Amino acid sequence: MDLTDSFARWLDGEKYRESYFKNPKMMAPKLPRFLDFAAGEVVAAAEAQGADEDTVVAVLGVASLFGFVQVSDLVPRVVSRLSGRLLVFFPGSREGNVYKLLDAREGWNYLATPITAFDDGSAP
Repeated sequence: MDLTDSFARWLDGEKYRESYFKNPKMMAPKLPRFLDFAAGEVVAAAEAQGADEDTVVAVLGVASLFGFVQVSDLVPRVVSRLSGRLLVFFPGSREGNVYKLLDAREGWNYLATPITAFDDGSAP
């Protein structure tokens, strides 16, 4: 599932979207609904493909969530509704189990198994 365009799809369905363009701060209270929408898209895509406990559901495009919702909030919403495994292509950095999306905030802890090009998860 590619989340790159999910914000645009969500906003297109919002009744007051034109108002949000004029005053983006009005959108802030609605962002939890976008988080639910994005999680729902991932789950719906997995279900549409017949995902089961032996399936790996791959998610990319999470950088497009930046500024709207946090990946650390999305993952639990998706995992709780899937029976298979979740693979998130994460465009950030990692130190141990602390992940930082685009180095934009302190980071978040998550019990995950990283798959990296480098043994220690850091760039050369």
